[in-house]
Amino acid sequence: MHKKSCFLLNMLIYNGFSKKAITNMRSETAMEDHSKQRLLFKDLGGKKVEADFEGGEVTSDAGVLFFREVDRRIRLTQRVAEVIRDRRHPSYVRHSMEELLRQRVFQIACGYEDADDADTLRNDPALKMACERRPEGAPLASQPTISRWENAMTRTDLFRFAMVLVDLFIESYETPPEAIILDLDDTADETHGHQQLALFNAYYDSYCYQPIHIYEGSGRLITTILRPGKRPTGKEAVAIIKRVVERIREAWPEVGILLRADSHYGNGAVMDYCEGNDVHYILGLGPNPRLSEQARPWTAEAVRQSRLGPVRLFGEFAYQAQSWKRSRRVIVKAEHNALGANTRFIVTDLESENRAFLYKTAYCGRGEMELFIKNHKTYLHSDRTSCSRFEANQFRLLLTSLAYILVETFRRLDLKGTEWATAQVDTIQRVIVKIGARVRELRRRIKVHLPSSYPWAGQLWVIWRSCCSP
Repeated sequence: MHKKSCFLLNMLIYNGFSKKAITNMRSETAMEDHSKQRLLFKDLGGKKVEADFEGGEVTSDAGVLFFREVDRRIRLTQRVAEVIRDRRHPSYVRHSMEELLRQRVFQIACGYEDADDADTLRNDPALKMACERRPEGAPLASQPTISRWENAMTRTDLFRFAMVLVDLFIESYETPPEAIILDLDDTADETHGHQQLALFNAYYDSYCYQPIHIYEGSGRLITTILRPGKRPTGKEAVAIIKRVVERIREAWPEVGILLRADSHYGNGAVMDYCEGNDVHYILGLGPNPRLSEQARPWTAEAVRQSRLGPVRLFGEFAYQAQSWKRSRRVIVKAEHNALGANTRFIVTDLESENRAFLYKTAYCGRGEMELFIKNHKTYLHSDRTSCSRFEANQFRLLLTSLAYILVETFRRLDLKGTEWATAQVDTIQRVIVKIGARVRELRRRIKVHLPSSYPWAGQLWVIWRSCCSP
């Protein structure tokens, strides 16, 4: 530090100023109001270029108004608000349970996954309108309010919340379907702190949670369950599957159900449950010496035929593991190519004689679920489970699931017929949500001025007619 500055600093301290007071003085100077100043840039074409802060109420997320319409149509946040108990003292409540849900879910859907984002967005005019507040009305909830709310959830609240997700899936069909596919999978949710029940997982080489996702084959989310970072046992998997199946069968008694999952769930407990409750299954099966021995006729033939090029053969045999109550149908894929052997197994109760169809279409179709999880985890950031309490992290996962349902419903119903009918979440956010607009609140109306340069105005009109027109 400069000698003169040191001298002045010492004099201030000697005369009664503390270092903390001096720091506060510096902070206040740094936070002076510069909103009245002009920002001057280099001239352009012989004209001066300047900027100011007099543009009025402006938002960068005008597309959130479409999410508001979807939310009102399917009563997304309202349904959840009805099952969560509000334990706050009424005298201190400024933000209703439904408003808090809307604010948090809409923020996640727009790409703002952290609770901290509430501080910078609580005065955003479009978000306030989406949460049923006027642009010039009181601000939305701050980050401390959001954090206290997330940490107040109980297991009862979370169970009811998760069941609402199943009900929303059921209500997404106008008429009961003849059959549905339940895709079940888990994913790693790495943790970087002292979160409850975060365990070290050797496969992922990190401390993590391992939440289970359940989707319907078309991409509709059914529910998500946060779990410790270890592979689920058969008993645990059955407990989750049972609750979902029973809820679906209450609404659709005659629906056919096919459970599809990888080898994590290819165990006797899951198959016993399915066979006892009229649920068909097609599951991955981890290799072992006995399976390899029984598959030898097809693997040997694949090696022989591979001299002429890559080959893939399908066979089947009856197999009973020591923990199984009976033998079951196993299909083997015996593949051999330039990289060597690639042998895989699946177990199923389906009766089709087309083994290639059962493996390549019926089972491998679950690969699309990776895209659903990618939308949920990568683009909506469902892995932001940084709270200390496990229940608070489960609540965050469910909030992200609500955001997923919101965006998926919007895409399935309102983007049909547009170039974004199959777009992923990040594309929808970038093209439709992230629209800059000026918001003016007049005496009898609120006007949202979208940019004249918006390149997809025609497509936006089509979306509006589907989403908002009477």
